[in-house]
Amino acid sequence: MIMMQRLTAAALAGLLAAATVAPMARAQTGAAAQPTGPAIPGLCFLSKDGLITGSTVGKFVESRLQQLGQQAEAELNAQGTSLANDAKALDAQRASLSAQQLDQRGAALQVRQRDLERQVQVRRQEMSATEQKALSRVLQEASPIIQQVFRQRNCTVLFDASAAMIAAQSMDLTPAVVEGLNAKITQFTFDREHLDQGAAGQPAAGQ
Repeated sequence: MIMMQRLTAAALAGLLAAATVAPMARAQTGAAAQPTGPAIPGLCFLSKDGLITGSTVGKFVESRLQQLGQQAEAELNAQGTSLANDAKALDAQRASLSAQQLDQRGAALQVRQRDLERQVQVRRQEMSATEQKALSRVLQEASPIIQQVFRQRNCTVLFDASAAMIAAQSMDLTPAVVEGLNAKITQFTFDREHLDQGAAGQPAAGQ
């Protein structure tokens, strides 16, 4: 006789907790800008996180990612709840079922559980791919602005702000780049990547 795993709401709690696919809030990191202090000629900094959290399009991307993550979580939670309810119903009918019926229905529940576990992993991968693609689009849009501000400030080398703990404010290009990015683009259309369908969707440009 196949040993049937008892799938209750409590048993699925860990699985559904792992289904969290919404991106976490992005904290602005990097060099802390100081209002005073001598700047090193030619040395400049840029905070990529600050570019995302400070720009209108970056905030839009984070909001959209949160929305897509919540949609995916709702889908997984609905399947998990249905699975738990069916397992509970089967457990209540255990005494009235033959061993063969119990094995068959228990095996079917296990198949559904494995499928749900697979979907959890796929959704997490999809959200990761979606986030990476959307943020890459923001950085792509910012690239010519970064180069422009780089030249205007007579920079010789540009460091990621995460490479320094403290930097003079005059060496930080982030505010100027954010201003330019806000004037260029505020949002663009994108949806969750669909890795389980064998092809990822392409985000459409928009403003």
